[in-house]
Amino acid sequence: MPDPGGLQREGRGRLSVMRSDDQKSVPPKPVLLDEAAARAVGPEAAVEANWQNSIRTSEWREQADGDGPGSPADDRLRLLRAAYAEPRLRRLYLWNSHHTLCFSRSTRWPWAHEGIPFTDPLGDGVYRVRRPYSLDVLGTPTSPEEAVALVVAHVPPDLGPVFNRPERG
Repeated sequence: MPDPGGLQREGRGRLSVMRSDDQKSVPPKPVLLDEAAARAVGPEAAVEANWQNSIRTSEWREQADGDGPGSPADDRLRLLRAAYAEPRLRRLYLWNSHHTLCFSRSTRWPWAHEGIPFTDPLGDGVYRVRRPYSLDVLGTPTSPEEAVALVVAHVPPDLGPVFNRPERG
């Protein structure tokens, strides 16, 4: 969507003026799945819709920003795809916080992370895996696949099924 008046928000809420010849074309936003409707089908459907929406949105952001290989957006997308390829993580509800991938048994907040590690890209192809809500770093792998493997190695073996938490009213 064109920016009325040539104003564009930059990081940290700053405004800058862009000339019309500086503006790049932005691809159309992706069509997202209706997670509420999927949740009505069941928690597994909500989980799959959430993963698909996260991947589609990340792909769109990478294209819209014009970022390529090695960029923070690319590192995050590669991590997201590697996590989706792992069945033990793909069955969990994905949530994000500041580019960190987090996993939950619950399809709504409050999250049921059950000790499942978080992972995030640090840049330059390095990833961090840490315990949830902790500064305890489990490792800093150098590929998204290694980061996912480290997360999976710390997923509790007796992890229960995913569930739809009732909406708070």
